[in-house]
Amino acid sequence: MKTLVLVAHPNLSNSVVNKTWMERLQKEEEMTVHNLYAEYPEGRIDMEREQQLLLEHDRIVFQFPFYWYSSPSLLKEWQDVVLSYGWAYGAEGTYLRGKEFMLAISTGGPETAYQAGGFNQYSMSELTKPFQATANLTGMRFLPTFKTQGVRFLEKEQIQESAENLVHHLKANY
Repeated sequence: MKTLVLVAHPNLSNSVVNKTWMERLQKEEEMTVHNLYAEYPEGRIDMEREQQLLLEHDRIVFQFPFYWYSSPSLLKEWQDVVLSYGWAYGAEGTYLRGKEFMLAISTGGPETAYQAGGFNQYSMSELTKPFQATANLTGMRFLPTFKTQGVRFLEKEQIQESAENLVHHLKANY
């Protein structure tokens, strides 16, 4: 299964987890790792190029640190430009139907912060509903999210282990 991983981290050079994940995923043959901030430093998305990348892959993954209960801004811009009416959704927007869609998310806060009664009051599943709705609208199948939470507290070995776990998660047959 050909997998496209869209990495969206505005400061990847200072990242610990997302940078480690990206470097590990780049070693996989059936995975295309596409760093949006490196590709589009000015924020101008090439719609046709990105749509072609989507067509060439079976599974689409958004990899990002969880910012303000969502993704970094360039990934949102990517969605606004690339997932256009008549292409990704609408009566004739069928190009993504049948593909698989997955999130790979890191959070600075621990898992306990993302639940009812926790610091953020909501679960990650509740907070990622817009991504699930995007999958529904475009006809993609939303797969279980991969999360590594509490990254501020992880040791180097735990970060490497999370990268291996991500590879395993992305290769799983759902």
